[in-house]
Amino acid sequence: MLKRVFMAPDPGRARLRFAARAVLGIALAVTVCGLAGHSLTGAVTGGLAALLALFTVTDTTVRGQALTTALLPAVGLPVLAVAAELHDRPLARALVLLSVVGAGVYARRWGPRGHSLGVFAFMTFFVAQFLHAAPRQLPELAAAVVLSVLTASAVRFGLWCYERRTPPPPAPVTLAGERGLARATTRQAVQATVAAGFALVVGHMVSGDRWYWAVGAAWWIFVNTASRGETLVRGFRRILGTVLGIALGLAVAVPVAGAAVPTAVLVAVCVFGIFYSAAVSYTWMMLSVTLLAELLYGLLGVLDPALLAVRLAETGVGALGALLAVVLVLPITTHATTDAWIQRALHCVHACTAEATARLAGGPGMDASPDPASRVAELELLLGRVRLSVAPLVHPLNPRRARKRRARRVLALLDDCAREIRGLAAVTTGPEASHDVRLAAACRRVERAVEALTEGRTDTVTAPVDRSHATEPALAHLHGLERALAELAKPLGGAWASPPARA
Repeated sequence: MLKRVFMAPDPGRARLRFAARAVLGIALAVTVCGLAGHSLTGAVTGGLAALLALFTVTDTTVRGQALTTALLPAVGLPVLAVAAELHDRPLARALVLLSVVGAGVYARRWGPRGHSLGVFAFMTFFVAQFLHAAPRQLPELAAAVVLSVLTASAVRFGLWCYERRTPPPPAPVTLAGERGLARATTRQAVQATVAAGFALVVGHMVSGDRWYWAVGAAWWIFVNTASRGETLVRGFRRILGTVLGIALGLAVAVPVAGAAVPTAVLVAVCVFGIFYSAAVSYTWMMLSVTLLAELLYGLLGVLDPALLAVRLAETGVGALGALLAVVLVLPITTHATTDAWIQRALHCVHACTAEATARLAGGPGMDASPDPASRVAELELLLGRVRLSVAPLVHPLNPRRARKRRARRVLALLDDCAREIRGLAAVTTGPEASHDVRLAAACRRVERAVEALTEGRTDTVTAPVDRSHATEPALAHLHGLERALAELAKPLGGAWASPPARA
């Protein structure tokens, strides 16, 4: 776990800058709230709003990020007002909360902006419960949210907008084509609502004051997951991170007991940990989130070991609700999701090969063909989705060793394909680009292999003739692709075989 966070690749120090900017933006937001005369509750609300504004907005362009950030208060403030007004009306509050959960998950169908607004809406409701916000506090809390989002925006888009100097990332990939209950976001919205309902009822039985921790745990387990297996793995990691965070809180947060200076320093460390580890380890992120919550409770003067025990119990309730929902309510199987992402990746390999070979062949219209680099970036995103989907199969606790070995083999061979595609794309843009006539034949063999794999005809993919003697770079990469695709036929066949993808 330590290696995964602190030794994971960080190209361009993107995670480091992301985390450092978050610490700066949130610190300035809390400072502005303090200078505006807001109470401790208002400052905490503002700090959490700034954290969400910097963390949840993931549009691919700076302009898109700015627009989504501007929309956050428009979504969050009405939710905050309703949550505060229903503070003493548990039944109405529960119904509204479940509606926010379902709508927030369903909004993911509209891409990163829908996801960001859905998360902000839910977390605004959650923060109102966390701080026990009452109607009389609403003007102060609303002002704190607006001030903090503006301050965070000034840091993100003005003071330290490093995205303007870097190429925009490729748009996130999705599995399209489904409608109604066949659409993953629709099924997950139903699942999340059921899980939240279970967590709300059982969470109230555990603690009438801290029930919202169970609902929050159920909600966040569904974030960035697409199948039953992914949700189960995320639930396990959330519980593990919470346990580690509580253990650390007993050693750090309880002795600090809300002292201003050490708490401020530790909060900054937690914020950095949340942002720095989010992309590589959900367990470490949850450890940082748990410790941050403990420190905030210390500031509010209510932290004690018994509260930490309630926190752990409520997290378990939320995880159990998510488990029951994904198993019993409109389940999305790991197999189906993994197979769909693998086929998308193979289709991308097909497209990358054809476009790169067309450039090398020097045919008409090659200047108007897509940039191979954009295809390579798309393939990397697809492989990231494959790894996320396969994670439950390769998890250390998975008892099915044969399937685990097969999944690891598939990942390794897809990585081989990506390496050959990167090399092929580099050759097409290099000054020594060749126009060898054998390229077309090699490309056709690759295309036939991909078509056979995606159509479930894995038994027709044969091992290529040994062409290791090829010295021309493009041919060598195409031959490497042939070998990797031929070896993929075995793990993708048999138990993993599937009918042709509708897409």
